[in-house]
Amino acid sequence: MSELKITKTRFRSGVWEGLVQGAGNAGAKPEIGVSFLDSPVENVELVEDQDRKGWFLRIPIPQEAVADGVQTFLIFDKSDNTQLASFTLIAGEAVADDIRAEVELLRAELDMLKRAFRRHCLETS
Repeated sequence: MSELKITKTRFRSGVWEGLVQGAGNAGAKPEIGVSFLDSPVENVELVEDQDRKGWFLRIPIPQEAVADGVQTFLIFDKSDNTQLASFTLIAGEAVADDIRAEVELLRAELDMLKRAFRRHCLETS
């Protein structure tokens, strides 16, 4: 289980930003992954905070994610595949308190669990 924590700082101009805290070794860069539609998101930036309070995380939103419907992004610790955070974009005819976002998040988490379980089965056989 990862000890990393992510706090969203802002989402503007197509870039989701947050602060990653809790990296075990001081100065050790955490390995953060971001997935969208079960594919890695490119150009994710992780820059150390000058005050050493953590790491600044910048996730550019891919163009294909800007579409009608519910789009869910998962942020995870690559070292153990622990989900750290997620965020969802809803476009089109969105309804207040839309359950589709929750269902999409559950699907993405289930896909991550399936991959981890399959990898575990292969490693233990």
